[in-house]
Amino acid sequence: MKNIVAACIASLIFVASCNMKETAEKPMILTSPKAQKIAKNLEIHNDSRIDNYYWLNDRNDEEVIDYLERENDYYSKMTAHTKDFQDDLFEEMKGRIKEDDESVPYKLRGYFYITRYEKGKDYPIYTRKKGSLDAAEEILLNVNDMAEGHSYYNLNGLNISEDNRLISFGVDTLSRRKYTIHVKDLETGEMLDEKIPLTTGSAVWANDNKTMFYTRKDEQTLRSNQIFKHTLGTNQSEDKLVYTEEDETFGTYIYKTKSKKYLIIGSYSTLTSEFRFIKANEPNEEFKIFQPRERGLEYSVYHYDDSFYVLTNLENATNFRLMKTSEINTTKEHWVDMLPHRENVLIEDIDIFKDYLVVSERSNGLNEIRIIRWDEKEDYYLPFDTETYTAGAGGNPEFDTEILRYGYNSLTTPSSTLDFNMETREKKVIKETEVLGGKFDKTNYESKRVWATSADGVKIPISMVYRKGLNMDGTNPLLLYAYGSYGVTIDPYFSSVRLSLLDRGFIYAIAHVRGSEYLGRQWYEDGKLLKKKNTFTDFIDASKFLISEEYTSKDHLYASGGSAGGLLMAAIINMAPELYNGVIASVPFVDVVTTMLDDSIPLTTSEYDEWGNPKDLEYYKYIKSYSPYDNVTSKKYPNMLVTTGLHDSQVQYWEPAKWVAKLRELKKGDNKLLLQINMDAGHGGASGRFEALKEVAMDYSFLFDLEGIKE
Repeated sequence: MKNIVAACIASLIFVASCNMKETAEKPMILTSPKAQKIAKNLEIHNDSRIDNYYWLNDRNDEEVIDYLERENDYYSKMTAHTKDFQDDLFEEMKGRIKEDDESVPYKLRGYFYITRYEKGKDYPIYTRKKGSLDAAEEILLNVNDMAEGHSYYNLNGLNISEDNRLISFGVDTLSRRKYTIHVKDLETGEMLDEKIPLTTGSAVWANDNKTMFYTRKDEQTLRSNQIFKHTLGTNQSEDKLVYTEEDETFGTYIYKTKSKKYLIIGSYSTLTSEFRFIKANEPNEEFKIFQPRERGLEYSVYHYDDSFYVLTNLENATNFRLMKTSEINTTKEHWVDMLPHRENVLIEDIDIFKDYLVVSERSNGLNEIRIIRWDEKEDYYLPFDTETYTAGAGGNPEFDTEILRYGYNSLTTPSSTLDFNMETREKKVIKETEVLGGKFDKTNYESKRVWATSADGVKIPISMVYRKGLNMDGTNPLLLYAYGSYGVTIDPYFSSVRLSLLDRGFIYAIAHVRGSEYLGRQWYEDGKLLKKKNTFTDFIDASKFLISEEYTSKDHLYASGGSAGGLLMAAIINMAPELYNGVIASVPFVDVVTTMLDDSIPLTTSEYDEWGNPKDLEYYKYIKSYSPYDNVTSKKYPNMLVTTGLHDSQVQYWEPAKWVAKLRELKKGDNKLLLQINMDAGHGGASGRFEALKEVAMDYSFLFDLEGIKE
């Protein structure tokens, strides 16, 4: 690559007249970067694809880095006129956040645990108090101090030993999701010598308080493929390998049941799961299998009293059923129904308490929380009175309590944490997130759910929010967001950041397209593999509906999505570019064929059940028919902002870089095409809470600029 002629990849060429007077009177024209074309033939199934920008996939090549930096320079120059506005937006969004905030305490084994933030600081401080909230604060970890000197710092997987003395956690300083596990002695305040690299970051303590189990990643693919056992005070080289996941389409992990009785190893793929278990008091036992894997059989395992509870799709239970089995006989022939399968209700999760079973369900797209006494004397649902809300149980580590903690928010209502007494049915708002600045009033905003009709007759739900008083005359700018893959559901949620859009006249909408589980598991099944295009056409049909109902128009409709949602963005502009004035594609997965053919790339092999394996001719043809990079043609595309991170381990930076290069080559017209690369971050963007706001300000300023909104 070193012999590439610099002039061939030079960007940011200023075209000026030879006439000095003319130059002084006319602005200089900024030319976009042009990537060198080096043809690479990619052939499979007797089919050839020519990739002219394949060379960009080497992040260690100086020419590649130079090209990316030129793209960043071009972005900076093209948006220089919005820089002050971006700064103002950042301060505006930051000003709504309570900087010296803290979490609602939760109690575990006699301690109250609290996460707090200090004014002006990017990272959390993890603390606890013994016995009472009036007790002295004990600082477990001050991440602000730990992050000093790092451009990126991510700490995860905090886990306290059963004797409350030790805390384990993982640290990633590169944004490649390669975490090194550390251990701190909370009594002495000393960091122990334990440093275990290349992990998921999370460790699970056995009940002896000295044995840790952790998940190691493959160095090349980053697949979570091995479970190790580590004894405190011993060298990592002595760690015992207790499980290897040999199937390259599976990953593995380990957890402890809420009852604290069992350690459980999980193996998972998109369609299949398998578990192994030992008693947490006996960490040297050999793990024994719960139910051998069968393709298409999904299940998860919980424990209570002398039984295991199994959430599973056994026997075509598409929306899952809850079953029960003894600790002795765990294979599927011994499972008996607790909550049978229902066609219209998806069981998403359960939470077990001493006297109650709490079931998280989804019906007609809406979250429901069901509470059942083990003695069957009570069975009821928490009431919710809107169609644009998100609710879910969380932060319930204690077993012997009648208090259920859950969260609630809506498109118009900030997040609240509530304690619900399952016995008396009394609820108490523990905390509602403050929106500072003195300008927010939830009554100024309106939300609703509407339904578009797809080309094949399916009803597509759309949740939206806007400032009251808007005239629905087709002139409103509207940002339509979606994800639509992996069964991940984007519920309607409140965002104080989003107020910067709403208060400037934008409508914000979420299209609950197929590929999620918003309308149940079948909604997901109908948006993957050989039905993946339903995700794209649903979004397009939702867009057409919003235009036809005069919520917006083609001149004012914008679309946004990230990762697999970025794939969605790239697909819709190939299929219906005329519908959108602007599109934001964040870390977009756009080179689907090439990536899915390369099993050395992180996460590829585990994705086959989502996208299909293109080594199979049928899937190759289908994926190729929609893969955005392969379907760029010479036509007019919307204004576009594309973002990525150099160290992204999920969607490699070269996918959006190649895509933008090809778009620059083929697109018609003078619509903007901008690529911004975070040279210090990966898939999740910046690590600090306020640094991330700068990225949002960048996105919003792009939209406002297209709308002519300057303040």
